[in-house]
Amino acid sequence: MKISTSLYFSNATTQLSNVQGELSKTQEQLSVGKQIVKPSDAPDKAALVTRLESELSRQTGYQDTLKAVNIRLTAEETSLKNTSDVMYRIKELAVQAANDTLSPQDRQSVALELSNLKDQVLSLANSQDTNGNYLFSGSRTGVPAFSKDASGRVLYQGDQARMKVNVGDSRRMNLNMPGSDAFTRVVRDDGKGNKVGVDFFQSLDDLVTAVKAGDHNNIQRGIGEVDTLQNGISQGLGQVGSDLAIVDMQNTVLDQVVLQLKTTRSDVEDLDYTSAITKMNKDQLALEAAQSSFAKISQLSLFKYMN
Repeated sequence: MKISTSLYFSNATTQLSNVQGELSKTQEQLSVGKQIVKPSDAPDKAALVTRLESELSRQTGYQDTLKAVNIRLTAEETSLKNTSDVMYRIKELAVQAANDTLSPQDRQSVALELSNLKDQVLSLANSQDTNGNYLFSGSRTGVPAFSKDASGRVLYQGDQARMKVNVGDSRRMNLNMPGSDAFTRVVRDDGKGNKVGVDFFQSLDDLVTAVKAGDHNNIQRGIGEVDTLQNGISQGLGQVGSDLAIVDMQNTVLDQVVLQLKTTRSDVEDLDYTSAITKMNKDQLALEAAQSSFAKISQLSLFKYMN
């Protein structure tokens, strides 16, 4: 078989180019720390990495949502805890006002403090989050949960909607608590044998009025109603606490999923530096050997042996 000079040079050039290409590829991998520098390096692995990154993006989106839910629920919890503390003080004052030894002047002072405490509860019921949304208005977040009408009566202005958000591929949870679920109504006898519902703040207003007037019967009724109102706040706190526990559990689940996805992605695309450096050194030696061999052989010619 005859090997022409042009064929030899062509083959040698191809070999040098291949070795140089392998060396350049390894050097590029080392520079970015990835096995896959461009999709053509390993199409199947590149496609897998793309799918993993898409999944990671979705899971981190759930984590961001959970952060927002946690902030809102924590604000609700704080508001309800503060409300509960105020309600305990209202109960203390109501019991104090029911004491027959209290003078009319002292009772008026108690009534004034009760009125101020009622206004404080109203302010807490109209708490807002960091974005200015009202916490207890249901889906009507731009409207104060409770406000006074023309007659001065405090009414609930929100709705009963419980907004839900996705916090997992198959998990949804509550984002809010309607004010009507925590600031509940009481049921009382209207004096005619009928049961009527009375709004949260109307009950407190009636208690203040009874204390001012020294109406012992209605003060006693108010004390019992304060217990009912406090129970509604406590149940609301329990619900928010349960939702916060779900946030913690779901965060744990998502952390594990994200860690697993990142580990899998790392296994697929991250570079083994030890192996890469070893390969680069071998490629450099192979290139130097090929270059040296080519240089020597390319100088051989029959004309050197002819006289």
